[in-house]
Amino acid sequence: MTKPNDDLEAVRIIAEALQGFPKDEQERILRWSREKVGLSAPAQGTRSENVAAAAPALSAQLEHAAAPTDIRSFLTQKDPKSDNQLAAAVAYYYRFQVPEGQQKDGVTADDLQEACRLAGRKRLKKPGQTLINALNQGLLDKAEKGKYSINTVGENLVAMVLPGAGKAEPMKRTKKKNQKRK
Repeated sequence: MTKPNDDLEAVRIIAEALQGFPKDEQERILRWSREKVGLSAPAQGTRSENVAAAAPALSAQLEHAAAPTDIRSFLTQKDPKSDNQLAAAVAYYYRFQVPEGQQKDGVTADDLQEACRLAGRKRLKKPGQTLINALNQGLLDKAEKGKYSINTVGENLVAMVLPGAGKAEPMKRTKKKNQKRK
């Protein structure tokens, strides 16, 4: 005989598994878990409400996590080494780190320049091209004309590699050697 499913036991297991992770990592883990089991994402702007309704114990854990930082602190912490990494970090920040209601599904060239200004970084010469390059590198997805959103590859880069410790090297192109035919 099989054991019946217990909703509250599932909530306890999830809450225990997420203990010790910062709020942004808890959110990412929950988002990836939803994708893994084939559930749609919760409506934008109600993420905390959905978590609170589904898992009261988990909600209490999330409430005590650190508050989001400003863009300057966030970019200083992540320390992007290239313009493409900067674009991914800015898109990640506006999607996941800003307070609810101020979040953006995608960033534009103007958002990128404004982030550089607020962070005290050198302005990009062609921020639109930087977004296109980040798209071509697989860090962003096209949202609409002139607007780009972070994808899971970009999320991974920003969340896991970019605290400066991962030191992601840019991919090097290798030249094929001319081989003589016999």
